[in-house]
This record gives sequence, structure tokens and C-alpha cells, in this order.
Amino acid sequence: MTFLPGGLATGIGSLPYQDPQQALPLIRENMPVIPHWPQLPQRGSTEGFVQQFLQPLVHFGLLVTERDRVVFDDRNPCWSEMLTNFYTAYLAVEEKDANALETFALPPGAAAGFYAFMEEMSRDIGEALYLKGHLAGPLTIAFQLKNSRGRVAYYEEQLRDLVVKTLAAHAYWQAAALARLNRQPIIFVDEPAVSVYGQFNYITVTREMIINDLNTIFHFIHEAGGLAGVHSCNAIDWSILCECDLDIINLDAYNFGSSLFVYAPELKDFIQRGGVIAWGIVPTSEKAFDEEERSLLLRWKELFSGLVQRGIPAEQLYRQSMITPACGTGLLAPELAEHIYRLTRKVSAQVREGAF
Repeated sequence: MTFLPGGLATGIGSLPYQDPQQALPLIRENMPVIPHWPQLPQRGSTEGFVQQFLQPLVHFGLLVTERDRVVFDDRNPCWSEMLTNFYTAYLAVEEKDANALETFALPPGAAAGFYAFMEEMSRDIGEALYLKGHLAGPLTIAFQLKNSRGRVAYYEEQLRDLVVKTLAAHAYWQAAALARLNRQPIIFVDEPAVSVYGQFNYITVTREMIINDLNTIFHFIHEAGGLAGVHSCNAIDWSILCECDLDIINLDAYNFGSSLFVYAPELKDFIQRGGVIAWGIVPTSEKAFDEEERSLLLRWKELFSGLVQRGIPAEQLYRQSMITPACGTGLLAPELAEHIYRLTRKVSAQVREGAF
């Protein structure tokens, strides 16, 4: 799919409000062409990844709460039967069964921002050409879940498969829901845990595992007509994402932008096949109060020039660039989040005008 954002802005996902009606005007004002639905962690644990993205596993009895811990109930005598029910639903999704797909929907009580966003956009789409959604990634989630024996879910092939397939089917549902508003969806997979690859304590996490799991999710996003992105707010091995069936790489460019340089050959291939870099150049910390659009633009220009000097064509890189905050803002003070969004809009406007 041809996607040439040329400096357009979007957000990562989370905002520090409890009422979605506080979030939506901020998004529409500062990211009118690619607005995103707001995740609202301040509403409490209902906005966490289990309630938002893994409810199908709870629904089928595979994931349960034990003494304030969420675990896979793989010692349950009905485990095989529950697996059968889950995979039956998943295979039906693969066959594009609309009823089965609803099993993987965002629960209304756990995603107030999504449903408020859908209602507002259906009423007035405004300047939007794309609609952005997001979900937590399989590596990030599977490292936080365990089975009944305390084993990390990521290291149990069956449990990892359940997480991946649940997220893939959900990504399909989310992209399809956004597409019903007659705009192309963009779905970011938030996957900071890619940073564990290559670390001594995680030697069993292979490149192939990461790529295959992510590609399963990207396939479903593409099936729904969407663009697939990955957000990772760390210095990772970017060549892994360049090998994926991925459209957009989003990074914390403010803190880790220079980490791209060593992977310039792989990024060049990624750009040449249509890939986009979403530069998270606006810091999501108190440092944002010390910055202005001019200082951030200069910082971005240095990173941009660094890739150009390493062989990536400037005009192509420019056309295939986006501007974002470095990360989500859900845990920040509202006034800081609002400042970050305004800075993102201003930097994006400068980039789009070619002021670099």
C-alpha cells in the first residue's frame, strides 16, 4: 500500500484523562489528519491489556484471576475442551465469520475512548484521512503472564500461540471497525519488549519467533485493509522490524534516534519497499517544557541527515516520514500531555512545509 505521509502527525495512544470527552478535542485539534482513539489508563485497571485485548482468553476460561494474579489455567481438567472452543472461534475468524470476530472485540466497559472516538468520527470525520488504533504486542504481554506453575507464558509455545492469535484476531476486528468509517485504518502494535532480543538473560528469544509472531498480527491488519506499525520506545535491533511485513516503524527518536544509524542498510531496503519511519521526536517527559518546535525540528533534522548520509535518499525519506510523541502520555500530568500534543502539531507543520 502506498502511504506517503510527508510529515503528518499522530499520537501513540494513551492520554491522562478519565473522560474521553477531554481527550478527543486535543486529538482532533493537533492530529486532525491521522487522529487516534485514546487509551485512558487513569480510568483504572479496566483499561489494562488483559481487559482490553485478552478478554477472549478470559471468556473461554483459559485465563483466570488467582489471588490478584492473572494466570493461564492450564491445569484445569477442562483445558483441552477450552482450547478447542478458542481455536474453533479463531479459525472462524480466519474464514471471515463476522459473528466469531465479535468475540475478539474491545469490551465497551474497558475501552471508553475507542467507542467515544468511533461515535465522534461517525458524526463528523473532519479532516481525517486515516484513523489510528493500537494494541499491546505479543512479546510485551506474554512476558507479563504466567501459567499455573509460574512459568512465563512466552516460553510456553502453546500459551504464546494463544496470545499471538488473540491479538491477531483483535487487530483484525479493530482495523475492520475503523475501516467502516470509510478511512484507511493504521494499527500500531506497542512492542517495547523487542529490546530483550540479544540480551544474555533472553537467549531463547529468537529473531524468528519475534518476526513470525508479529507477522501473524500484521497479516490480519492487512486483511482488513489497514496499515501496520510497531511502536518501540527503546534502542532495539531495528533490522528485526525491517524484516517484518510492516508498513511503519515508530521509535522514541528524541532519546534513541541515533540507534537507527547502524541499521541504515536495512532501513534503506525498508524505505525502498514503501516503509515509513514515524519519528517520536517530541519527548514525553518534563523535558518537553524545555523544548520548542525549532529545537525539536533541528534535532529531527540531524537524525534525518544522519540517515541520508548513510545512503537513504532524502526525498524518499521525507515523503515516508511521520511525526509523533516519543511515547504515550497516559501517566503524565494533563498540562504536560497537552503541551506535548501541541509541540507535535507544530513540529509536524514545520516538516510538512519543508522547513528543514
